Amino acid sequence: MAPPTLSQQAEVFRSLHAAGKPLVLVNAWDAVSARLIEEAGAPAIATTSAGLAWSLGYADGERLPREELVAAVARIRRVVKGPLTVDLERGYGRSPEEMTQLVGELLDLGVVGLNIEDGVDRETGRLVPSQLLCDRIASLRTLAARREVRLFVNARTDAYFAPQPGPQGRFDEALERARQFAAAGADGIFVPGMVEIGEIGRFARAIELPFNVYAGYAGVPPIDALAAAGVRRVSLGCGPLQATLGLLRRLTVEALEKGRTGVMTADQVSVRELNALFT
Repeated sequence: MAPPTLSQQAEVFRSLHAAGKPLVLVNAWDAVSARLIEEAGAPAIATTSAGLAWSLGYADGERLPREELVAAVARIRRVVKGPLTVDLERGYGRSPEEMTQLVGELLDLGVVGLNIEDGVDRETGRLVPSQLLCDRIASLRTLAARREVRLFVNARTDAYFAPQPGPQGRFDEALERARQFAAAGADGIFVPGMVEIGEIGRFARAIELPFNVYAGYAGVPPIDALAAAGVRRVSLGCGPLQATLGLLRRLTVEALEKGRTGVMTADQVSVRELNALFT
């Protein structure tokens, strides 16, 4: 049987956002994490921008060089079978044109989904103007139409991470931006930082697009509660890598300070299982 085409994988990925059980994305940071996640039953693979950067020796925040981003995605795409979506942060480009050049390379690799965000201006502490992301979303729609693939654009707002507006205005700011991003052509809306279940449900009811909640830290409601509130996508983000690195620190301290290796050997994946991921 021939492997699925890019358009076919794009349609599969889009269908995973249908009403019902949310799409849970356990975000990967390299080829082996992606294969392990897929082998465990994940229907799609998503990258974590922070995880990719950290694993390659860079801080988060588009400090990872574009060519290293593309190379990392290529390694993941080579080993996974299902749909792949990539966290593009703000677009890795000073203009929509620079961004679409990069996205064209990702489409060539077989990527069918993207996360793209507005972000917080480091100097002012305010969200960047929403029109900047709207322009980029529109450029992505044009590129996808030209390539004849229904690229899934998940538009993220950092309204809950910005010092301004204050807590009382964040919901309204996020909702207004979500509506602008939808009008520009977004396929989904992502609001990390929103954790109160009543607020999550109110937001999900206020928008027509699939709503994505971030669950990479403590305090987020369980997935069944999120589903009942209308959430259609749940991302673990860099949480899995943070947990993995926490384990690495524990087993290192245990070996260096206590002379034991019990933490390391308690739940290892075998060499046979890991080799089998790639054969």
